[in-house]
Amino acid sequence: MIAIGTCCRIEQTVTPEYTAATIGSGMLEVFGTPYLCAMAEGAAQAALRPYLEQGQGSVGTHLDISHTAPTPIGMKVYVEAEITAVSENGKMVDFTVRAWDDKGPIGSGTHTRAIINNERFLAKCNAKLEQ
Repeated sequence: MIAIGTCCRIEQTVTPEYTAATIGSGMLEVFGTPYLCAMAEGAAQAALRPYLEQGQGSVGTHLDISHTAPTPIGMKVYVEAEITAVSENGKMVDFTVRAWDDKGPIGSGTHTRAIINNERFLAKCNAKLEQ
């Protein structure tokens, strides 16, 4: 059973590869919002992983993130995802995500992941190539 309150925190030092200018989401050499989103998904996925059975995975279905403060190259970013709800059928899992750097909060939001059967999911995806 998936435990409400389970958390996972990940961290990343901002390097030129993780900037808005590099990803194309902006023109400045600051931590890019797409990387914040990816870290939020990564933390949520890691928090959920211990509850998955053999052959299961999870995919993001919704992400609502506010990126409220810039982070310069060289500073660390931390993102934490906490399980806040599980659907009645146990297939959809909601998270609160929080992000900060060494100077304070830089963002927050919510994320939802669906628990999937990896084989079925890939088969459905690859069937698009045959249509």
